[in-house]
Amino acid sequence: MIRGKSKMQVRRDYYEILGIARNASDEDIRKAFRRLAFQYHPDRNRESDAEDRFKEINEAYQCLCDPSKRHHYDVYGRQGARAGDFQDFGFGGLGEIFETFFGSAFGETRPGAPTQGESFRLKATLTFEESASGCLREFTIRRTELCPDCRGTGCAAGTAPLHCPECRGTGRVRRTEQSIFGRFSHVVRCVRCGGVGTIVANPCGACRGKTTVVVSRTLNVDLPAGVDTGNAVTLRGQGSVGTHGGKAGDVLVAVELQPHELFTRDGLDIHHELPVNFPQAALGAEIEVPVLGGFTRVHIPANTQTGEVVRLKGKGFPEPGGRKHGDQLLHVKVTTPKKLTREQRRLFEELAKTLPTE
Repeated sequence: MIRGKSKMQVRRDYYEILGIARNASDEDIRKAFRRLAFQYHPDRNRESDAEDRFKEINEAYQCLCDPSKRHHYDVYGRQGARAGDFQDFGFGGLGEIFETFFGSAFGETRPGAPTQGESFRLKATLTFEESASGCLREFTIRRTELCPDCRGTGCAAGTAPLHCPECRGTGRVRRTEQSIFGRFSHVVRCVRCGGVGTIVANPCGACRGKTTVVVSRTLNVDLPAGVDTGNAVTLRGQGSVGTHGGKAGDVLVAVELQPHELFTRDGLDIHHELPVNFPQAALGAEIEVPVLGGFTRVHIPANTQTGEVVRLKGKGFPEPGGRKHGDQLLHVKVTTPKKLTREQRRLFEELAKTLPTE
């Protein structure tokens, strides 16, 4: 049977939640929040709806304490506020206010929670030729691994972790403190076990109870043909081991291509400036041009002009993991001789007499 909406489901006005006027000052907002947060904090207030009220107060304060977010809310309402992407429905994000009220442990990552291991970012600098054919690169990293002697327990052989007598295996202890607002109780991380709930009475000799060791590992990374600057190869799970059952980190190898003295790259295509002399451009010619991995012969049509492009199909880079190949584009540049012999000059003069002046 449906018995009606809870207080958290009825979306009340933020100003109403904090009990302030719409023209309230920043100090008025801060005072109202302090009073209500202290009143409804779940560690102090045992009423059934205290936690919901506390979250609601938190949400309202997160909006109204920031001038920009408050303006969005005043103009567009709750939907406009959500568009600003600032909602915080948990207990974190209140900084020094929560630290003052409820202790620095409030809102921190839960001890013993799975945490992903450290990832590594490496760089591989390749030549054009290596990129075109693919290559192997060898890297050495120092990563964290489970201790092989204790297999990650942190304990000496034949022993096991013990429940922490301080927190009785929970990782948390309750403390009562006196503040300017009166006495209040809050839960903090157990200092003795660091919040994990267990202690190591007889530590492993190899890792000294830390459960992990740092070792050097050599990785052979296969960089596929066609990779370009900005591409990356990711080795999943090859980084440091996670803690408390968390995933291992990754190794990411970012690719950077060295400049080439003859070629430039544009996607899968290669560009090359091709110098030809007057007779070759005017009469046409078969000439040898450089390509990745060697040379090939190319036909230059008669009457070719500077700026025209000759396309060599399939002479570019391969598509990484695919079958497609780019092209090589030859950008023709008709060159003028810098020095002529007497005979060459005579021949050019004779030719000039036969050519049109316009």
